[in-house]
Amino acid sequence: QQSSTRLHSVTHSPRHESKGVEASGGGAFMVLPLSKTGRLDKSQPVVCGHTAPVLDIDWCPHNDNVIASGSEDCSVMVWEIPEGGLTRSLTEPIVTLEGHTKRVGIVTWHPTAQNILLSAGCDNVILIWDVGIGQSVIVLEDTHSDLIYSVAWNWDGSQICTSCKDKKIRIIEPRAGTIVAEKDKPHEGSRPVRAIFVSEDKILTTGFSRMSERQVALWDLKSLDEPLTLQELDTSSGVLIPFFDPDTNIVYLGGKGDSSIKYFEVTDESPFVHFLSQYSSKESQRGMGYMPKRGLEVNKCEIARFYKLHERKCEPIIMTVPRKSDLFQEDLYPDTVGPDSALTAEEWLGGKNAGPVLISLRDGYTPSKARELKVTKNVLSGRIPKRSHSSNDGKADSDSVLEQLLEDIKKLKATVAAQEQRISQLESAAN
Repeated sequence: QQSSTRLHSVTHSPRHESKGVEASGGGAFMVLPLSKTGRLDKSQPVVCGHTAPVLDIDWCPHNDNVIASGSEDCSVMVWEIPEGGLTRSLTEPIVTLEGHTKRVGIVTWHPTAQNILLSAGCDNVILIWDVGIGQSVIVLEDTHSDLIYSVAWNWDGSQICTSCKDKKIRIIEPRAGTIVAEKDKPHEGSRPVRAIFVSEDKILTTGFSRMSERQVALWDLKSLDEPLTLQELDTSSGVLIPFFDPDTNIVYLGGKGDSSIKYFEVTDESPFVHFLSQYSSKESQRGMGYMPKRGLEVNKCEIARFYKLHERKCEPIIMTVPRKSDLFQEDLYPDTVGPDSALTAEEWLGGKNAGPVLISLRDGYTPSKARELKVTKNVLSGRIPKRSHSSNDGKADSDSVLEQLLEDIKKLKATVAAQEQRISQLESAAN
């Protein structure tokens, strides 16, 4: 798509493409059906509920019509995109999540548990939310001493891996609030580091040497003293963002400002990270989105698809493995992560773990009708939905709305009183 709007981020579900855009007076992003190509109209509908720029967006892995956004306005919002896409701008989120005191730079959904969403802010705090009730259920406020650069879940969502401005990477068990392992200075350079899980016991990091050479390293969590491998790549200044495909064990590396995507195979044999090839073009990228495996075209032997963000357009980059046969290629397409959640939020919070529910791509993936995201409105996040009504039932509606408001105020006062009592108890205990 080409547009006169300036673009700065991109993410994908098998149904939609979402791009962050610069908007005057607040934060906005566009959501487009993947089938919509060509020049965009200036009146293209946008998602525009934030009061400051949107810094990160992430599609829900369990509902292709639900997307979360984090913003400079310190809030996280969860949106439901209508089936068929936007016909008018969307201003009302399903739920607004407020708990950060500084801008929210990272939002990422739990890979297997329904309605669990993680956010990380410039307040150095990680919050984990149960979107179904609109509340934070885990607060990690003492685990990081500086700005959090990246957060990634492991395969079953039992742990997270983070990189931080204090030059440490950490493996954290979020439900216990404990740091399982950490490594100081995985890369000697002062530029940002990124870290992701590539297996249950290995993480891959990207960073810089003291001479500002870009590096990729693989670490065994059983011993973080030395990396299994550390490879120098080039001297470009962009931070390398890793994208990992667990089905093929291929990791793709691309940086903002780069005009190439390098890809490697991760194995259990030395040198562990094997360079395969790279895609190159003449134009540099402002960002990249990575399509989930179930959104690929199996009959074309497509193993990865990126959406490369230029300043004013978005371009698909397709990786294929040429095959002469038209038969289903089982070696390219083992059972892959499907859209169904393996756990409820309550089960995960109660200590259960489960890997993703896998599906076969043998007959191609056909998205089923999207399930509606159910959110239980609570006193603090609830808002009365807007709806049209005739003049005849206006008074009844007004009375109903007034009663609801009075009831909400009553509950809110009770909540505040209970909080004040708790604060007094804590102050007394401290003294």
